Amino acid sequence: MKTALAITRTLSRRYYPLHPEEQEALASIMECRRVDKGELLLEEGRIARHFHYVESGMLRQYYYKNGHDITEHFSCEDDLVFCIISLFRQEPTRLMTEAIEPTVVYDIPYTGLQELFVSYSSIAQLYKKILEWGLMVSQNKADSWRFETAKERYKRFLKDFPEAAKRAPISHIASYLLMTPETLSRVRAEIFQE
Repeated sequence: MKTALAITRTLSRRYYPLHPEEQEALASIMECRRVDKGELLLEEGRIARHFHYVESGMLRQYYYKNGHDITEHFSCEDDLVFCIISLFRQEPTRLMTEAIEPTVVYDIPYTGLQELFVSYSSIAQLYKKILEWGLMVSQNKADSWRFETAKERYKRFLKDFPEAAKRAPISHIASYLLMTPETLSRVRAEIFQE
């Protein structure tokens, strides 16, 4: 299992470089916890208070629409998960975050992160880069829904989320791609025959 300091080094390499002192400051506010399969990290109607770094396992974010469970996002090892609107506005969310495998996460408290901005401008820059990444992921997904065929969406999913493609239940993948499990099975068969 990675330490909080090792995770801050990973974040520093991926998003924005932090000096060792800044990495230690960020690591000091992180808390590790184990999450059982099926356990919710964030429930509908609750206020998001953390960014979650997935050390091992897999999470999904989802919501209900017209009685259907719609997957919004998958996160596997070394990914970050957060509910941006609930964090920013400190309002209850309609989005839920669930472990679809036994998972180890490091929680990064939003308030603790904001307090670090005062002393460490590089941590504020790291935060900005993480938010930019989150917005790009959301925009890419929205563009995929708007402009791509079912087959193109699935190919993009395979490229962008290879681990989720291997490990997530087909029903969750289908809802993420806005298609039925039957359509996804047909698309997978077509791609397999190519």
